[in-house]
Amino acid sequence: MRKTYYNIIGAVCLAAGMVSCGDYLEIKSTSEIVLEDFWNEKADVDNVVSGCYSALLADGVRKRMMIWGEVRSDNIMSGENINNDVNLYNILKENITAMNGYTTWDGFYDVINRCNTVLKYAPGVAAIDPGYTDGDLKATVAEVSALRDLCYFYLIRTFRDVPYSTEAFTDDNQVMDLPATPFETVLDNLIKDLESIKDDAVNRYPEDKPLYQTGRITKNAIYAMLCEMYLWKKDYDNCIRYAELVIQNLTEIEEENRQKNGKRQSGSATVLMDARLNGYPLVADNLTGNRFGEAYRSIFVTGASKETIFELSYNDSPSSSDQYPNNSAITSLYGSSNTTKGLLSPSTAVTEDISTTSGRVIFDDKNKKIDARLYQNCDADKEEIKKFAAQSVEIDATNASNTTAPKVEYSLFSSSNNGSKWIIYRLPDIMLLEAEALCQKMQEGSDSAIIANNRPLLNQAFKLVNAINKRSICKEQSKITDADTLKLGDYTTKNLMDELVQRERQRELMFEGKRWYDLVRYCMRAGNTEAVITASQRRDDVNKQFALNFFKKMDAIFWPYNNEEMKVNRNLVPNPAFGSGESTSYEKTK
Repeated sequence: MRKTYYNIIGAVCLAAGMVSCGDYLEIKSTSEIVLEDFWNEKADVDNVVSGCYSALLADGVRKRMMIWGEVRSDNIMSGENINNDVNLYNILKENITAMNGYTTWDGFYDVINRCNTVLKYAPGVAAIDPGYTDGDLKATVAEVSALRDLCYFYLIRTFRDVPYSTEAFTDDNQVMDLPATPFETVLDNLIKDLESIKDDAVNRYPEDKPLYQTGRITKNAIYAMLCEMYLWKKDYDNCIRYAELVIQNLTEIEEENRQKNGKRQSGSATVLMDARLNGYPLVADNLTGNRFGEAYRSIFVTGASKETIFELSYNDSPSSSDQYPNNSAITSLYGSSNTTKGLLSPSTAVTEDISTTSGRVIFDDKNKKIDARLYQNCDADKEEIKKFAAQSVEIDATNASNTTAPKVEYSLFSSSNNGSKWIIYRLPDIMLLEAEALCQKMQEGSDSAIIANNRPLLNQAFKLVNAINKRSICKEQSKITDADTLKLGDYTTKNLMDELVQRERQRELMFEGKRWYDLVRYCMRAGNTEAVITASQRRDDVNKQFALNFFKKMDAIFWPYNNEEMKVNRNLVPNPAFGSGESTSYEKTK
């Protein structure tokens, strides 16, 4: 946990538009500025909260969300010019040491400390500024607490045990070399914190600020976080409860919008949409024609879609005064129109699965050629990642069938104008987390009592998965047949349904920074590393025998603490699965 307080002051000055920030800092010490001159009114609090989001949007933080959540998984392999980033190359080879630059976590602790600083000083502002009400203060506390908890959630899923503090570090004399707190303790603290503030969070922002509704923390964002955290805790009832709250809230908003737009449930478009989506408020694509791609653009490019819960907003034409920068992490890692491929490409496990028409591991054999995600996630022939890198993906399915691919055209953002939104939570993610929890509540066996117990759980899990799967079919609703869709009768046991849920998560959330964390969760729940070993054996760019041996250790599914962090914090105990950084080869450290 490196000292990041001076960065907070700089961000505050920028957010407040202080042209003479340098002169201002020369007049008094940093602590005097904060205590006497800055925390006086609501606008001061708002500026620092804005700085919390700015820090979360930073390129280094975003890259780690992508790299930590995807690169070690079976979704990814090396792309173009990977040798230009030796740290990334070594991660892809599972040759990770404590010297690897992507094991640094200071960007996340920067956000955490900004949030803790707001929590420390905002109550004082409420005491002196009548314009900053008690309700405003509670909403602020809920917002920044949730942002802090989100950062800690990323950290524990990546490193397992991490230094945990809710104290603001505003003084050089404060002790910062905290020992790592165990994963389970941090997770319990995060859940307790979110439970305590969830009711104070903003439910909806004004309609004239649609980016706020999805680009800032809301009750739904907190419910989504609790849904996932309870799943990691193996508290499946609470996971389901919060998933249903998210679904209920988004459904109510959808119905209100229908009424405002003069649409009734009996309208033909609404009937078609409900049939396609099982009544869930997902973004629908073309329901009556043969051209598809609007759902992709709405969710990943335009942003603030009706199924988005929390996303990081970027701008395709940023200016110096714009709070939303260009999404440079995507252009670097996933590609652009300037370079086509990024440093990363879809793995052969993905591209070969797309190319074949039977025996698939990720995609379903039923949707051989008409699953939109086959074309929106990546280009299998060119080995390019499209999701987030493409500003449009147009699918002409006029002559498409289960054996004939549609015509696909796509356009990538340029390297300086990627405005795609990085999604932290959207509805399909939450629906599939609920489906996973439902599977875990099922029992093994085939006697009548077990079947009776499992039946409603199977039905509900299938309904959730099937809605997401049907949304992706490149056919107008009236032409979809039984041969195009999943069948409940094919998934009659806990294992079969659980496998379906896992596959649907991989194909729906591919390249969204979810896959590695899913694999880690499966391993932690099972008490073994089979899920990660299986995934590693599907990667052609990794020494399979080495990966087989390496991932037998549970420690190996997490990441090492960076060497520089361990130098300044002697209380950190190195992850025993990884090298110290003195060698670039695991073989030499055994």
